[in-house]
Amino acid sequence: MDIGPVEYVVIAFPGNRFRGEIAPELKALVASGTVRILDLTFIKKDEDGSVSFVELDALDPTEASVFDDIEGEVGGLFSEEDLALIAEDLVPNSSAAMLVWEDTWAAGITGAIRRAGGELVAHERIPAAVVEQAYEDAA
Repeated sequence: MDIGPVEYVVIAFPGNRFRGEIAPELKALVASGTVRILDLTFIKKDEDGSVSFVELDALDPTEASVFDDIEGEVGGLFSEEDLALIAEDLVPNSSAAMLVWEDTWAAGITGAIRRAGGELVAHERIPAAVVEQAYEDAA
């Protein structure tokens, strides 16, 4: 079985203002076969700097309900050290969602590259602002 590249993202929410707009987009990505969610963990840093970590399966049912229709094998890929490092960078009174997903859209090409003896030697995500500026400069 070919496995696509696996990525992680950390999305911060200053003021602990997480809302449910992300869940439907994640659901659409999963339903279309674009990604497969491998882990999803939430970090909350209170005003006094105390930190708590919550895995998706440990959320209050009403909080977790926005993720009910997102399929994936969610579970425990983040170590306590990973979570602590991210929590260090959070400002007080903020939260973050940490996601790990497989880019299933790339599984076929990834497998073909391996079978052809190819090796990935560079990969970098170019920030959207840089691409937008490049298009503006070219216009």
